[in-house]
Order: sequence, then C-alpha cells, then structure tokens
Amino acid sequence: MASYGARRVPGLRREEVAVLAGVNADYYTRLEQGRERNPSAQVVDALGRALHLDEDARAHLYRLAGATPGERPSAHLAERVSPSLRQLMDGYPNTPAFVMNRTLDLLAVNALADALYSPFAPADNLARMTFLDPAGRNFYTDWDRAAQATVANLREATGFDPDNPRLRELVSTLTEHSADFARLWQSHTVRGKARDAKHFLHPDVGPLTLTYQAFDVRETPGQQLVIYHAEPGSPSAQSLSLLGSVHATRRKPHR
Repeated sequence: MASYGARRVPGLRREEVAVLAGVNADYYTRLEQGRERNPSAQVVDALGRALHLDEDARAHLYRLAGATPGERPSAHLAERVSPSLRQLMDGYPNTPAFVMNRTLDLLAVNALADALYSPFAPADNLARMTFLDPAGRNFYTDWDRAAQATVANLREATGFDPDNPRLRELVSTLTEHSADFARLWQSHTVRGKARDAKHFLHPDVGPLTLTYQAFDVRETPGQQLVIYHAEPGSPSAQSLSLLGSVHATRRKPHR
C-alpha cells in the first residue's frame, strides 16, 4: 500500500493494519492496547489475512483471542497428499504406512500397505472395505470389533464437518447396503484413531498381529498418517517381511 512520511519504526502503522483488515481504526487501536478483549472470529481472521500469518501463527492468534477459527480448509486440500509425506511413507519399506482422511478414504499407501490391503478390490475406503467388500469378514480376525471402531471413527468425523458431502454420501451408501452398519451407526459411539492392536488374516501369509500409531498431518488438517508395525522377532514380523517379498515379486514386470 502507498506509504507517506517518515516512519519512526519499521512495520505497518495501526491505521494501515486497520485499512488492510477492513476494521475501524479506533476499534483496532483499542484491540491492540487491550481495551477491547472480545474480537469476533471474523475480525481475528481479517487481521490474520492482513498480516499474512501462516497457519501456525493464525491458530496462535485465535487462541490468544479466545476465538474459534471461522474458516475451514477447503475440502479438496484434504484429498491431496504432499510429495514430502509420500517420500516419508516410502522411507518405511518394512512396515505398512498410509494416509487417510476423516472419511477413511485411503489417499496414499506405501508398498507394504498396498500388499497388506491387496485382498480388497479396490482398497479405497476402510469403511467400505469393512462392510461392503466380501473380503472384509475374512481379513479382519475380529470383524465385530473392527466394524465398531470403523463406525466410531466415522461418527467422530461428523463432529468436525457435519455437512461434508463425501461423508453424507458414504454413510448413506453404507446404511443402504449394510444392516450391520445401520445398526452400529445408531449407537452414536465416537472414537478417534490413536494407537491400537489389529488382527488380520491375510490370504498370502496367514495371521498378522500389528500395532498402529496414527499421527495428525499438521499441514493438512483432516489427514492422518497411520503406521503399522509388528513386534520385532515375532511370527507377525516374519510374515510381514514375507508379505513384502511376495508382493514385490508379483509386481516385477515379466520378461
């Protein structure tokens, strides 16, 4: 913006910040001096844009103001996995790793996760795979527990974005085609992913007991990186290694 006159200190003047944020200069002065302590989320957001704050600084500003962020990330951003995150996943060749969103869509998988979920066609969404794919009931050793956890994860997603069209479509499809899902959905149980043990029966290597850790992807709210691992030296660790070898052999081009 145009600047006039000498500046005693670097940076924007109060009046300039107010203009860029679209707020009254007197109001902004009171806010800066601490005489106005209840800015709306719209005002806080406007100040964040005026000051070109990044996501971390913007979130900090909201916390300081005691306000709730007014804007949600664009839905399409939650579907893209950054190249750096994909590279990180590929750096775990001996353990399955994948990225999913709140509706349990598998957005990216590494080679061993691809091998782990190879019984499903396609391996696209954990809820659909659990309830609608015939492979689900054999793949999950304790299917009832897996089903309950899956529904609880989706129920949690409604609290973050109840108007998400992808979530509504998924719930509608599962309710229509799975009586088990419809029954569990009515329980309103809520649960997020953090850490747990999973028991699988893979047609290529037999039983697998894996523990997973889930990590929020800070740069893309709504995404989670999930990493499975087996107890070192256990039969599951040996089976997981075999699974990777079998899958790699199948993927080699025939000469």
